[in-house]
Amino acid sequence: MSETPVPIPTLIPAARIGMLVPSSNTALEPATAALAAPLVDTVGVHFSRFRVTRIALDDTSEAQFAMAPILDAVDLLADAKASVIAWNGTSASWRGFDTDAALCAEIERRAGCPATSAIVSLNEALGLFGVKRLGLVTPYTADVEAAITANYATIGVDIVAAAHADRSDNFSFAEIPPDEVLEMCRRVARQGVDAVAVVCTNMRGPFLAPQIEAEFDIPLLDSIAVTLWGTLRALDMPTSPLAPFGRLFEV
Repeated sequence: MSETPVPIPTLIPAARIGMLVPSSNTALEPATAALAAPLVDTVGVHFSRFRVTRIALDDTSEAQFAMAPILDAVDLLADAKASVIAWNGTSASWRGFDTDAALCAEIERRAGCPATSAIVSLNEALGLFGVKRLGLVTPYTADVEAAITANYATIGVDIVAAAHADRSDNFSFAEIPPDEVLEMCRRVARQGVDAVAVVCTNMRGPFLAPQIEAEFDIPLLDSIAVTLWGTLRALDMPTSPLAPFGRLFEV
Protein backbone atom coordinates (compact mmCIF):
# COMPACT_ATOMS: atom_id res chain seq x y z
CA MET A 1 0.00 0.00 0.00
CA SER A 2 1.45 3.36 -1.01
CA GLU A 3 1.80 6.09 1.58
CA THR A 4 1.15 9.79 1.11
CA PRO A 5 4.57 11.48 0.97
CA VAL A 6 5.39 13.92 3.76
CA PRO A 7 5.93 17.45 2.37
CA ILE A 8 9.61 18.36 2.49
CA PRO A 9 10.49 22.07 2.56
CA THR A 10 12.67 23.23 -0.28
CA LEU A 11 12.73 26.89 0.72
CA ILE A 12 13.35 28.78 3.94
CA PRO A 13 9.87 29.97 4.97
CA ALA A 14 9.50 33.72 4.75
CA ALA A 15 6.78 33.78 7.42
CA ARG A 16 7.37 32.57 10.98
CA ILE A 17 4.28 31.94 13.10
CA GLY A 18 4.90 31.87 16.83
CA MET A 19 2.40 30.12 19.07
CA LEU A 20 2.08 30.23 22.85
CA VAL A 21 1.12 26.78 24.13
CA PRO A 22 -0.25 25.58 27.49
CA SER A 23 2.48 23.42 29.01
CA SER A 24 0.30 20.30 29.37
CA ASN A 25 -1.12 20.49 25.85
CA THR A 26 -0.20 17.55 23.59
CA ALA A 27 -2.73 18.04 20.77
CA LEU A 28 -2.14 21.39 19.16
CA GLU A 29 1.48 21.14 18.00
CA PRO A 30 1.17 17.96 15.90
CA ALA A 31 -2.25 19.03 14.63
CA THR A 32 -0.98 22.47 13.62
CA ALA A 33 2.00 20.91 11.83
CA ALA A 34 -0.35 18.65 9.88
CA LEU A 35 -2.70 21.51 9.01
CA ALA A 36 0.17 23.74 7.90
CA ALA A 37 1.87 21.04 5.81
CA PRO A 38 0.56 22.38 2.46
CA LEU A 39 2.32 25.67 3.26
CA VAL A 40 5.64 24.10 4.21
CA ASP A 41 7.67 26.25 1.78
CA THR A 42 6.13 29.55 2.89
CA VAL A 43 5.26 29.21 6.59
CA GLY A 44 7.18 27.94 9.59
CA VAL A 45 5.38 27.37 12.89
CA HIS A 46 7.28 27.68 16.17
CA PHE A 47 6.10 27.09 19.73
CA SER A 48 6.81 28.37 23.23
CA ARG A 49 5.19 27.06 26.43
CA PHE A 50 4.09 28.42 29.78
CA ARG A 51 2.57 26.44 32.63
CA VAL A 52 -1.13 25.60 32.40
CA THR A 53 -2.26 22.29 33.90
CA ARG A 54 -5.83 22.75 35.13
CA ILE A 55 -8.94 24.60 33.96
CA ALA A 56 -11.44 25.73 36.59
CA LEU A 57 -13.14 28.83 37.90
CA ASP A 58 -10.93 29.40 40.93
CA ASP A 59 -7.94 31.49 41.94
CA THR A 60 -5.40 28.69 41.40
CA SER A 61 -6.49 28.22 37.82
CA GLU A 62 -6.70 31.96 37.20
CA ALA A 63 -3.14 32.47 38.47
CA GLN A 64 -1.83 30.36 35.56
CA PHE A 65 -2.70 33.22 33.20
CA ALA A 66 -0.63 35.91 34.92
CA MET A 67 1.04 38.12 32.35
CA ALA A 68 4.69 37.71 33.44
CA PRO A 69 5.27 34.01 32.54
CA ILE A 70 3.36 34.44 29.30
CA LEU A 71 5.60 37.33 28.31
CA ASP A 72 8.69 35.27 29.13
CA ALA A 73 7.45 32.77 26.53
CA VAL A 74 6.76 35.65 24.13
CA ASP A 75 10.37 36.79 24.46
CA LEU A 76 11.59 33.37 23.32
CA LEU A 77 9.41 33.58 20.19
CA ALA A 78 10.67 37.10 19.57
CA ASP A 79 14.21 35.67 19.54
CA ALA A 80 13.11 33.63 16.52
CA LYS A 81 11.89 36.84 14.85
CA ALA A 82 8.28 35.68 14.70
CA SER A 83 6.18 37.41 12.04
CA VAL A 84 3.04 36.97 14.15
CA ILE A 85 2.42 35.51 17.61
CA ALA A 86 -0.77 33.76 18.71
CA TRP A 87 -1.97 32.70 22.14
CA ASN A 88 -3.11 29.19 21.19
CA GLY A 89 -5.46 28.80 24.11
CA THR A 90 -9.11 29.50 24.80
CA SER A 91 -8.99 31.06 28.28
CA ALA A 92 -10.67 34.29 27.14
CA SER A 93 -13.83 32.33 26.37
CA TRP A 94 -14.51 32.02 30.11
CA ARG A 95 -12.23 34.73 31.56
CA GLY A 96 -13.60 37.47 29.31
CA PHE A 97 -12.72 38.60 25.81
CA ASP A 98 -10.95 41.67 27.20
CA THR A 99 -8.21 39.44 28.63
CA ASP A 100 -7.08 38.43 25.14
CA ALA A 101 -7.37 41.99 23.88
CA ALA A 102 -5.00 43.11 26.63
CA LEU A 103 -2.63 40.18 26.06
CA CYS A 104 -2.45 40.74 22.30
CA ALA A 105 -1.72 44.44 22.80
CA GLU A 106 1.11 43.60 25.21
CA ILE A 107 2.55 40.95 22.87
CA GLU A 108 2.61 43.45 20.02
CA ARG A 109 4.35 46.01 22.20
CA ARG A 110 6.84 43.45 23.54
CA ALA A 111 7.64 41.53 20.35
CA GLY A 112 7.03 44.19 17.71
CA CYS A 113 4.83 41.98 15.57
CA PRO A 114 1.08 41.39 15.15
CA ALA A 115 -0.66 39.20 17.73
CA THR A 116 -3.85 37.21 17.83
CA SER A 117 -5.36 34.31 19.77
CA ALA A 118 -7.64 31.31 19.41
CA ILE A 119 -10.63 33.26 20.73
CA VAL A 120 -9.90 36.47 18.81
CA SER A 121 -9.75 34.33 15.66
CA LEU A 122 -12.84 32.32 16.57
CA ASN A 123 -14.86 35.47 17.15
CA GLU A 124 -13.72 36.85 13.81
CA ALA A 125 -14.80 33.62 12.10
CA LEU A 126 -18.18 33.68 13.84
CA GLY A 127 -18.74 37.18 12.47
CA LEU A 128 -17.70 36.24 8.94
CA PHE A 129 -20.05 33.24 8.95
CA GLY A 130 -22.86 35.31 10.48
CA VAL A 131 -23.26 32.89 13.39
CA LYS A 132 -25.97 33.79 15.91
CA ARG A 133 -26.90 30.30 17.17
CA LEU A 134 -23.78 28.41 18.18
CA GLY A 135 -23.25 24.81 19.21
CA LEU A 136 -20.46 24.46 21.78
CA VAL A 137 -18.23 21.43 22.38
CA THR A 138 -15.67 21.49 25.21
CA PRO A 139 -13.87 19.12 27.58
CA TYR A 140 -14.62 21.44 30.49
CA THR A 141 -16.86 21.30 33.55
CA ALA A 142 -20.42 22.63 33.58
CA ASP A 143 -19.52 25.89 35.35
CA VAL A 144 -16.83 26.72 32.80
CA GLU A 145 -19.30 25.95 30.00
CA ALA A 146 -21.80 28.32 31.65
CA ALA A 147 -19.18 31.09 31.84
CA ILE A 148 -18.42 30.65 28.13
CA THR A 149 -22.12 30.80 27.32
CA ALA A 150 -22.51 34.02 29.30
CA ASN A 151 -19.52 35.64 27.58
CA TYR A 152 -20.80 34.86 24.11
CA ALA A 153 -24.20 36.28 24.93
CA THR A 154 -22.51 39.67 25.42
CA ILE A 155 -21.51 39.73 21.75
CA GLY A 156 -24.85 38.53 20.41
CA VAL A 157 -23.96 34.86 19.96
CA ASP A 158 -26.36 32.50 21.71
CA ILE A 159 -25.02 29.08 22.64
CA VAL A 160 -28.20 27.10 22.12
CA ALA A 161 -26.69 23.62 22.37
CA ALA A 162 -23.63 22.41 24.27
CA ALA A 163 -21.76 19.24 25.14
CA HIS A 164 -18.96 19.02 27.70
CA ALA A 165 -16.78 16.17 28.98
CA ASP A 166 -16.74 17.42 32.61
CA ARG A 167 -12.94 17.42 32.96
CA SER A 168 -10.57 19.93 34.54
CA ASP A 169 -7.13 18.31 34.13
CA ASN A 170 -5.71 19.90 31.00
CA PHE A 171 -3.55 16.92 30.02
CA SER A 172 -6.61 14.67 30.03
CA PHE A 173 -8.43 16.75 27.42
CA ALA A 174 -6.25 15.26 24.67
CA GLU A 175 -7.13 11.75 25.87
CA ILE A 176 -10.74 12.13 24.71
CA PRO A 177 -10.87 9.99 21.54
CA PRO A 178 -11.66 11.76 18.25
CA ASP A 179 -14.73 9.52 17.80
CA GLU A 180 -16.10 10.81 21.11
CA VAL A 181 -15.43 14.41 20.07
CA LEU A 182 -17.19 13.68 16.77
CA GLU A 183 -20.29 12.40 18.57
CA MET A 184 -20.32 15.49 20.81
CA CYS A 185 -20.22 17.64 17.68
CA ARG A 186 -23.06 15.68 16.12
CA ARG A 187 -25.15 16.01 19.27
CA VAL A 188 -25.05 19.80 19.21
CA ALA A 189 -25.21 20.07 15.41
CA ARG A 190 -28.63 18.39 15.48
CA GLN A 191 -30.06 21.28 17.51
CA GLY A 192 -30.47 23.75 14.67
CA VAL A 193 -27.25 25.72 15.15
CA ASP A 194 -25.50 27.97 12.62
CA ALA A 195 -22.09 26.45 13.43
CA VAL A 196 -20.33 24.16 15.88
CA ALA A 197 -17.30 25.39 17.82
CA VAL A 198 -14.83 23.05 19.51
CA VAL A 199 -13.46 25.38 22.18
CA CYS A 200 -10.23 23.94 23.55
CA THR A 201 -6.83 23.68 21.90
CA ASN A 202 -6.08 20.36 23.59
CA MET A 203 -9.10 18.57 22.14
CA ARG A 204 -8.87 16.37 19.05
CA GLY A 205 -11.25 18.24 16.80
CA PRO A 206 -9.30 19.92 13.97
CA PHE A 207 -9.78 17.12 11.44
CA LEU A 208 -13.51 16.55 12.05
CA ALA A 209 -14.75 19.54 10.05
CA PRO A 210 -15.15 17.82 6.65
CA GLN A 211 -17.34 15.11 8.17
CA ILE A 212 -19.56 17.41 10.25
CA GLU A 213 -19.87 19.90 7.40
CA ALA A 214 -20.89 17.16 4.96
CA GLU A 215 -23.47 15.74 7.38
CA PHE A 216 -25.06 18.98 8.62
CA ASP A 217 -24.14 21.68 6.07
CA ILE A 218 -22.79 24.02 8.76
CA PRO A 219 -19.20 25.03 9.52
CA LEU A 220 -17.22 23.39 12.30
CA LEU A 221 -14.83 25.87 13.88
CA ASP A 222 -12.13 24.08 15.83
CA SER A 223 -9.87 26.11 18.12
CA ILE A 224 -6.61 24.65 16.81
CA ALA A 225 -7.61 25.19 13.20
CA VAL A 226 -9.00 28.65 13.79
CA THR A 227 -5.80 29.81 15.52
CA LEU A 228 -3.73 28.88 12.47
CA TRP A 229 -6.34 30.52 10.22
CA GLY A 230 -6.13 33.71 12.29
CA THR A 231 -2.35 33.89 12.07
CA LEU A 232 -2.43 33.44 8.30
CA ARG A 233 -5.00 36.22 8.00
CA ALA A 234 -2.87 38.46 10.21
CA LEU A 235 -0.04 37.94 7.72
CA ASP A 236 -2.38 38.51 4.76
CA MET A 237 -1.56 35.03 3.48
CA PRO A 238 -4.03 32.86 1.53
CA THR A 239 -5.80 30.15 3.51
CA SER A 240 -7.37 28.42 0.50
CA PRO A 241 -4.60 25.76 0.23
CA LEU A 242 -6.00 24.40 3.51
CA ALA A 243 -9.61 24.24 2.24
CA PRO A 244 -9.69 20.40 2.40
CA PHE A 245 -9.58 20.80 6.19
CA GLY A 246 -12.89 22.67 6.29
CA ARG A 247 -14.97 25.66 5.20
CA LEU A 248 -13.11 27.95 7.57
CA PHE A 249 -10.13 27.99 5.22
CA GLU A 250 -12.32 28.96 2.27
CA VAL A 251 -13.27 32.28 3.92
